[in-house]
Amino acid sequence: MILPIYAYGQPVLKKEGQPIDRDYSGLEQLIADMWETMYHAEGVGLAAPQVGHSIRLFVVDTVQMMKEGSDLVGIKKVFINAEIVDEEGAPWEYEEGCLSIPDIRGDVERLPRIRLQYLDEKFQSHDEVFDGMNARVIQHEYDHIDGILFVEHLKPLKRRLIQRRLQAIKEGKVQADYRLKFAVR
Repeated sequence: MILPIYAYGQPVLKKEGQPIDRDYSGLEQLIADMWETMYHAEGVGLAAPQVGHSIRLFVVDTVQMMKEGSDLVGIKKVFINAEIVDEEGAPWEYEEGCLSIPDIRGDVERLPRIRLQYLDEKFQSHDEVFDGMNARVIQHEYDHIDGILFVEHLKPLKRRLIQRRLQAIKEGKVQADYRLKFAVR
C-alpha cells in the first residue's frame, strides 16, 4: 500500500527513532509499504519517520541510479537499528533533495565512506563498508532516523534563502506527484 509521506513540519521528522526488535507489530507489511511508497514517489531511499513511524528503519535502492556500463554498483537493502561506526575520506559536496521536502534541493557535504552495523529484514546482523553514492544515500536516510533533515546541513545563506519555501511546505502549500501529509491543513 502506498503510504502518505510526512512533509516538512511534521513533528515525527524531528524525533530520534527508537530501536525495534523482530516483534515490532506489522514490520513486514511496513517494509513492503515503504518500498512501494518510495518507488511511487521516485525516491532512492525512505526512512520510517517519513511515513509516520519514529523507529530506526530505512530502505535504500541505489541500483536504479547507477548508469549502465559504470563500475559503480548500487545496493537495495533494508536497514534496521543501523549505527554508523566510522566515517572517513575528504568531504564531498553533492546536491540532495528529500521526499519530505519537495521542490527544494541543496548542496550537502558528506564523507564518502562509512562503516555501518545494522540488521536486515530477517534480523541478520551486518557490518559493512559503503562508499560513494551508496554511502551518501545511507547517510541521508540515517539522518532521518536521528531526526535530522538535509536542509540542516545546508550553508547558512542557502538556509535563509529557502525559509519561505519551507514555511509553505509546513502550511501545505506545495504540490508533489505523491501524497503528502502536512502538519497544518
